[in-house]
Amino acid sequence: MKNVLAVVIGLLSAFVTIMALEYLSTVLFPLPEGADPTDLEWLKNNLESIPGGAMITVAIAHLIGIIIGMFVATLIAKKTLIPAYIVGVILLVGTIMNLIVIPHQTWFAVTDFTGALIGFGIGKIISEKRINRIGRD
Repeated sequence: MKNVLAVVIGLLSAFVTIMALEYLSTVLFPLPEGADPTDLEWLKNNLESIPGGAMITVAIAHLIGIIIGMFVATLIAKKTLIPAYIVGVILLVGTIMNLIVIPHQTWFAVTDFTGALIGFGIGKIISEKRINRIGRD
């Protein structure tokens, strides 16, 4: 049961992190007048009008969200990396699905996917170190 809880809370922490950073991107890089980033059709038709800085911030949000989600899952699970891997894979698949459903510019698709992979790698390293530290304590 603890591992299921670790996955759920890891995912929630990742989503909160991603949402907060994506919101920050709209504050730092305001969207065009009349923009509705919650409307899938608007996004498909107007993606090129979103400022590049906002897009980069979104890619960074995905990277950081994966790291945070995997780490939180490890903190809760304590003895296994499986919940962290599940969180990381779910978020990687979510990133891929987002890139498929909403046609992005090539530079963003490459940046976002690469960032998500890097986030998974960093999350894995941090989680492994945490598990090893717990094993020594």
